[in-house]
Amino acid sequence: MPYFDAMTTLTVTAKGQITLKQSILQRLGIKPGDKVTASFLPNGRLEIAPIQQLGADVRSVRGILHRPGMKAMTIEDMQDAIEAGAAGE
Repeated sequence: MPYFDAMTTLTVTAKGQITLKQSILQRLGIKPGDKVTASFLPNGRLEIAPIQQLGADVRSVRGILHRPGMKAMTIEDMQDAIEAGAAGE
């Protein structure tokens, strides 16, 4: 899937700023007040992506690692995996 259906031209202001068009922000799911990252890619392009903000409440991350059909690991399972990894297994 292409990033945009058509090329979008943006203008750099005298202060060196670029304003992203509303259609681009909507496509990226960026709202006023959101933060974004800007990364230079090896091909010389710039990638802009929204930063996924976690809620202030730790409960907001509950279940993010859940995989349907997988049994939840116990503390003992985790410890066994750590020990196996440390032993090079």
